Amino acid sequence: MVTRAFSVAFEGIETREVEIQCALSNGLPGFTLVGLPTKAVSEARDRVRAALTALSIALPSKRITVNLSPADLPKEGSHFDLPIALALLAAIGVLPADAVESVTALGELSLDGRLIGVPGALPAALHAAGEARDLVCPQGCGAEAAWLDQVRVLAPATLLDAIQHFTGQRVLSPADPGEIRDTPCTLDLQDIRGQERAKRAAEIAAAGRHHIFLVGPPGSGKSMLARRIPGLLPPLTPAEALETSMIHSLAGLIEEGGISRTRPFQEPHHTASMPAIVGGGKGARPGQISLAHNGLLFMDEFPEFARPVLETLRQPIETGDVVIARANAHIRYPCRFMLVAAANPCRCGHLTDPTRACGRAPGCGADYLGRISGPLLDRFDLRLELPPVTISDLDRAPAGESTRTVAARVAAARARQMARYADIPGILCNADIPVSLLDAVARPDAEGRALLVKAADRLGLSARGYHRILRVARTIADLEGTAEVRQPHIAEALSYRLVLTPGG
Repeated sequence: MVTRAFSVAFEGIETREVEIQCALSNGLPGFTLVGLPTKAVSEARDRVRAALTALSIALPSKRITVNLSPADLPKEGSHFDLPIALALLAAIGVLPADAVESVTALGELSLDGRLIGVPGALPAALHAAGEARDLVCPQGCGAEAAWLDQVRVLAPATLLDAIQHFTGQRVLSPADPGEIRDTPCTLDLQDIRGQERAKRAAEIAAAGRHHIFLVGPPGSGKSMLARRIPGLLPPLTPAEALETSMIHSLAGLIEEGGISRTRPFQEPHHTASMPAIVGGGKGARPGQISLAHNGLLFMDEFPEFARPVLETLRQPIETGDVVIARANAHIRYPCRFMLVAAANPCRCGHLTDPTRACGRAPGCGADYLGRISGPLLDRFDLRLELPPVTISDLDRAPAGESTRTVAARVAAARARQMARYADIPGILCNADIPVSLLDAVARPDAEGRALLVKAADRLGLSARGYHRILRVARTIADLEGTAEVRQPHIAEALSYRLVLTPGG
């Protein structure tokens, strides 16, 4: 007799069903695990044996064979411990086989039978809902998985609790979803004195989810401004929160099952490797660009990042997802993020500061910003220079508008965009407008089109740059609350197109 249990293998945020088959046969006693398991999965037989021994459950003197099907799919992770244990318990008659086959299970076993939380409970719950099964997972993952209403989540603390549930001795109650954790941004735009033009650009970028590049000397407020942009962004919609949480679940970043409506903010150091930024490494885990999905990715000291790392951003910025290629699989993660990059104008940082002298001017700036390729620069919707701020400027400059005031305008502009694109799948804001729809939603008036054509010829705009100007102008019009894109909107969008000297 062959007993079965079900679990999942992860390929990005997608899941593939894994059937755990257990058979007992005559022969030399042994425990064999087959089906292309990795080292962590192969060690499950020792953890399962020790956990059953701790519960005083003796294994029969037979040959135990456990197969993880499909056999050609690599199995990674310790979450196969629990379904292997359930299939084995059904094979030796401790659990009813039909009850075990009615659930999808995942969880790691400790040697004393406790169940340890594992990443990926939320995608596993979505898979179980699609298969019309209950989900059995460790207690530490129950609150996270219970956010899906379509599936019943059982979260035992120990293997003994699971056994008692399946045998009817003590039926488990369905797990409750964790509390939504909304962490308000405590940083305020009023902390930045001066730099009103940069604040306006940040407002436009937040309203349309446009990529923005800030260039300025040290202390001009680039990092301060970037860290205050999350406070301008509206909360995640329920669909966005679920999709973002699935990525964070795979990365093991969801604590106590709390699903947050706050948009993610990722700030990698410039020494980060390519797998850390775009994903990969052991298990092809999501990188910073995927962890920033539906949120903001801030890359300070932008030219200091390794050139290959910067160049890998080009395709994800355009497509909104990243594919990690492996010999046996291609793993896709969504990465629709807002990129905020900051850089000094040169290595010493004082090329544009009239009060200080740059010892290597004028070639210092060209060499430094030349580390950024032209195609990558072309993907920034807004590029602007921040002037230096003096102490007297700090004393005289007014506080300006608060984050709350600006965020209200951003939210109103986002609401107009969501209403406009409600019937178009895949478009949430102006940054997502495909070229085929630009003429319908962002066609400027005659004066605006004439200005844009003239500026495109003078600035040498590429087709991509031309389209990005139209998207930014559409966002400016939305902030103003007007349906038509007019000449002033085009003019303001063009003013944020700082001409830089890129590398090859």
